[in-house]
Amino acid sequence: MSLNDDIRRLQTRVGVTADGIVGPATVAAILKALDGLDGPGAADAAQPVSAALLTPRVVMELIEHEAIVQEAYLDSVGVWTWGIGVTSASGHNVDRYRDNPQPIRRCVEIFVWLLRQRYVPGVVEAFAGCSLTEAQFGAALSFHYNTGAIGRADWVKLWRAGDVAGARSAIMNWRKPPEIVARREKERALFCDGKWSQDGFATVWPVSKPSYRPNFRAGRHVDVREEVRLAMADAVP
Repeated sequence: MSLNDDIRRLQTRVGVTADGIVGPATVAAILKALDGLDGPGAADAAQPVSAALLTPRVVMELIEHEAIVQEAYLDSVGVWTWGIGVTSASGHNVDRYRDNPQPIRRCVEIFVWLLRQRYVPGVVEAFAGCSLTEAQFGAALSFHYNTGAIGRADWVKLWRAGDVAGARSAIMNWRKPPEIVARREKERALFCDGKWSQDGFATVWPVSKPSYRPNFRAGRHVDVREEVRLAMADAVP
């Protein structure tokens, strides 16, 4: 058997075109297959959906999408917001943070508390009876935190019915306002392809006054891995 034949056999096993040429697609498929073996990639195996899938990596993924503002500000539609996309409608009164910046640790603590109390249960219910990878859970939770609609989302129904291609397409139906499209694309890549976008850092925006709008020209990138680890370990009321 020739070397090209061996390559074709390997390509067949990892699910790419068996042409006997070791190109970028073949290398990527082999690396993905290796990542699924026991070791660092083992956590990406699907498991019955539960609150246990809320991991530091999932929390950091959502923070990457949301960013952090340490004092209360007015969002794009004039709602007082604070921390990592938190409004008073969550049950946590954010008015107390007007002109009162909080440590990043506090922002992360409340965010983790809010995810556990109000958003993780919705994702668990929407995928009841299913198994999800950590990446799929993270993508679904990000979608739910942004839209509140995981229980009625068409893409979830399609995925549960086994129509993976339909789900991949339908998640992009949730594209309003237009600036949310990039986030939806990241959620799709995470759910369907296991591609994470976070690196353990978050953008922290200051607040301009008297407008109380975030100053998007003065953001700074901050390592939040330790804050997330500590928040995940604590039970925050």
